[in-house]
Amino acid sequence: MTQHRDRNRPATRRTLPRHLARAALIAGMVTFASGCSWFSKSDDDRVDLSDPTASASQLYQEANEAMRRADYETAIKKYETLEGRYPFGAYTEQAQLEVAYAYYKYDEPDSAIAAADRYIQLHPRGDNVAYALYLKGLANMSRGDSLINKIAPPDLSKRDQSVLEEAYKSFSRLVEQYPDSQYVDDASRRLIDVRNSLAKHEVEVAEYYMRRGAWLAAANRAQSALDKYNGSTSTIPALKLLIRAYDKLGLEQERQDAEEILEATRQANAGDS
Repeated sequence: MTQHRDRNRPATRRTLPRHLARAALIAGMVTFASGCSWFSKSDDDRVDLSDPTASASQLYQEANEAMRRADYETAIKKYETLEGRYPFGAYTEQAQLEVAYAYYKYDEPDSAIAAADRYIQLHPRGDNVAYALYLKGLANMSRGDSLINKIAPPDLSKRDQSVLEEAYKSFSRLVEQYPDSQYVDDASRRLIDVRNSLAKHEVEVAEYYMRRGAWLAAANRAQSALDKYNGSTSTIPALKLLIRAYDKLGLEQERQDAEEILEATRQANAGDS
């Protein structure tokens, strides 16, 4: 049997006690990143959510099965029912994390972020905090996406910058606090993209102020791009704008300093190429 992994969601670490994990394995429970069908239940055999006798393992197993079917709405209901009935059960912590991913796949990024935040608050030292941060970053990047955007991603600098800033915070925290996490490599790549987009937006705003003759505002936004997003692809454009703004403001020393930094940056970039 060939198994397939959802590229957008690496399998999370399971945190169930060994005896429960063994029982779950015997029952055929697997992570929902698998593409195989391990269950042969008919619709009539599935757990009735109104049945108060449904066990945590039943709810968890069938929520995972719903995820494999891409029936995210059902999965969300079952994960949330599990937590509501068994708030201190062995499956509850994992269900709290899985429901965040289910919301993300169901194209409900705000709910996914809220669920991931809740997981982090409840389990600040949990094994899966790194994944929760990674998921928060992904969900923030997807906020406001249209179908066209998903097919042909647009220039991120044109997007709502507040959601990109939130994604930047999540990816940054992941990279800094969990350097050995399996999600670090992808988070680092996304962090670079988001940083470049945020810096580009700052430069575009600075250019707008320059066109309006608001030299000080232009200088401040160009400086912001340099200070907040050091090393971005907009470093040289930001320095050029800063030089122009200082020249208009009559700040000779500041202009000369910016010119020296621009020259040093160009030489450094030439050396890297």
